[in-house]
Amino acid sequence: MLINEYLEHTRLNPDLTDKDIDELVGQAIQYKFIGVCVPPFWVVRAKRELEKSPTNLVTVVGFPLGYQMTETKLKECAMAIDGGADEIDLVINVSALKSGMPWVKIELAKCAALLHQSNVVLKVILETALLSDSEIIMASKLASDAGADYIKTSTGFSHHGAKTEHIKLIRGSIPASVGIKASGGIKSYAQCLELIEAGASRIGASSAVKIVKESNEHEH
Repeated sequence: MLINEYLEHTRLNPDLTDKDIDELVGQAIQYKFIGVCVPPFWVVRAKRELEKSPTNLVTVVGFPLGYQMTETKLKECAMAIDGGADEIDLVINVSALKSGMPWVKIELAKCAALLHQSNVVLKVILETALLSDSEIIMASKLASDAGADYIKTSTGFSHHGAKTEHIKLIRGSIPASVGIKASGGIKSYAQCLELIEAGASRIGASSAVKIVKESNEHEH
């Protein structure tokens, strides 16, 4: 397995500097990761640094709590498109979801329509740590129906990240055409294999370089 094809190199901690962004993008190019995820503020710089690289530029919208107004999320999406983002990881409105509000699906559909007009991929973050199993299933179906290209487990800011059992729940709830991004707390090659076997098609990790080095050791 070529693990690079699953890995998105991610760094969203609040104390990032320009040097950190340059290092992150440089590593993504060096190790041929499928994507590199940066905060919205750094999208333009990262896009410039990636230039001719096939690595996709990913950023976040509604991060990390998801309860911004829909108009705010749409504006964030538009700015990310203008900055050159290829993919958006958008946090679902967990507060509205748990309140049983139909607006959640409407919001996601509006964001999906805007992004798809520019051929930008939408990954919807559920924050599975905050949801029951039945809520994970409901949210996965809802996001898929609204036009999500991927369902993503976590922001990495809650009390736990990706779990194998949650990947299996999501995979069983959505069409095969919709991918799954496992993220949050993924530190090893063994974890990646377990999550991929459960149904993940992308892995978001700040430890991507360590993971790919581990994978190379296993292949040799």
